[in-house]
Amino acid sequence: MTHNLMRITNHESRITDAARGPSPQSPVPSLAVEIAGIKFVHPVLAAPGPLGFGREVQSVVDLHSFAGFITKSVTLDPRSGHPYPQVVPTAGGWLNSQGLPNHGLAGFLTKDLPYLRTLGIPLIVSIAGESVREFVTLAEWLSQEEGVAAVELNVSCPNVDRGLVFGVDPQLTRELVAAVRAVCRYPLFVKLTPNVTDIVPIARAAEEAGADALSLVNTLVGLAVDVHTRRAKLGAGTGGLSGPAIRPIAVRMVWEVARHCDTPVIGMGGIATAEDALEFLIAGARAVAVGSAVIDRPSVATEIRAGLVRYLQEHHVDDVAEVIGSLEVR
Repeated sequence: MTHNLMRITNHESRITDAARGPSPQSPVPSLAVEIAGIKFVHPVLAAPGPLGFGREVQSVVDLHSFAGFITKSVTLDPRSGHPYPQVVPTAGGWLNSQGLPNHGLAGFLTKDLPYLRTLGIPLIVSIAGESVREFVTLAEWLSQEEGVAAVELNVSCPNVDRGLVFGVDPQLTRELVAAVRAVCRYPLFVKLTPNVTDIVPIARAAEEAGADALSLVNTLVGLAVDVHTRRAKLGAGTGGLSGPAIRPIAVRMVWEVARHCDTPVIGMGGIATAEDALEFLIAGARAVAVGSAVIDRPSVATEIRAGLVRYLQEHHVDDVAEVIGSLEVR
């Protein structure tokens, strides 16, 4: 997705009425949230994906408009990713199969982390492995580094061979989280997959094993077919669906997990406007992460933040915390 984002350098972002900000006569409500002891000035974080490791898109996107940055997943060894095309548009968003391209742990520590530290916002480093030992090794190394706010376990990537193995089984999730929790000195986030029958047992397993926050959801497995060539549109065949099409599913899962777990939830999946973000917050998410919407609108985080302020002012709410988890179901 990073390559798609770089193509829009000259794109003039559509600024909504919400992005123009609140009336100067109105008091500005508080958007600050706290998760696992990490303070965010507002609840809009950068989701893994289109923004890569930040440096690739810094000339296009104001990364400081996000309250926190979640990296693409780091693996022990470098990965070149899957064959192209890695991203294709769909009617409801994007289908991608990047295959976790990254510089590997050594490259991340020497190339990516020094730059990310300069952003001055909380940094959540996502890690992915094919075994418990790989996850543990990654967490051990990151625990020796400064400038990291939290570590996120990606147990839910649909674009690597073993990416879903841990995240679809409560017992495997529990064992993995417990093993990493034992060596990681930073707050531990766990990213959950929607590609399961019931997400609550897996969320509970992660919570019981020591997760400090739960991120959900990752992408849904999908397939796009070129009917003329009768081939898959993605180079790797199947891929992960993101964008507006998955938002109702993601909101429902956030609501289910927030009702059954005490661990803070970060919601994601098709968020492109303040109203989208509010759906997740009202359903119980403490914060939200925005990913594929930035491809078309690099200023989306600023727009959402301003829209949240306007919403709170219009509803005479002084603090965003008052709307979190306020859903009433008939």
